[in-house]
Amino acid sequence: MVSDASQSGLLRSGQLARLAGVSRDTLRHYERKGLLQPAGRSANGYRRFHPEALGRVRMIRAALSIGFSIDELGRILRARDRGKPPCREVRELAGDKLHALDAQLRELQRWRDQLRRTLSLWDKALRKVQPGRRAGLLEAFAATNPESSERLSPLLTQSLRRRLGQKER
Repeated sequence: MVSDASQSGLLRSGQLARLAGVSRDTLRHYERKGLLQPAGRSANGYRRFHPEALGRVRMIRAALSIGFSIDELGRILRARDRGKPPCREVRELAGDKLHALDAQLRELQRWRDQLRRTLSLWDKALRKVQPGRRAGLLEAFAATNPESSERLSPLLTQSLRRRLGQKER
């Protein structure tokens, strides 16, 4: 417990959350995951943080924005807090993320090209069909692109891909 007299300069969780632009729930999540440690609690039970925690939260948010996961950051920050510089691991993880992103971009470009070709074919098919009549566009697509039934759109979220039963490539 941190006494009220010794709390000068410490931030309450609401203050830290507001300054960092996150919710108090986010701070609690970071705390549960070992990314952020409060300096202690006030007499009335409020979590208190050193002012340096603001920089840490901003660093966590920045790392999340370029693809680091909470678990990766937990591992990195635990090493750093033990005095072991994780810089090479950070660099290696970022490089892996760049390779994965390049692969995703190639997949998106292939998907975009296929969709452009499909739309062109569908436009031709629709010109031959009377308004109000079926053109069978999706059935024709499935018949001419049988491999498409084995993959899901790269635009689906990872969680939706998992729910639909497809492992990520």
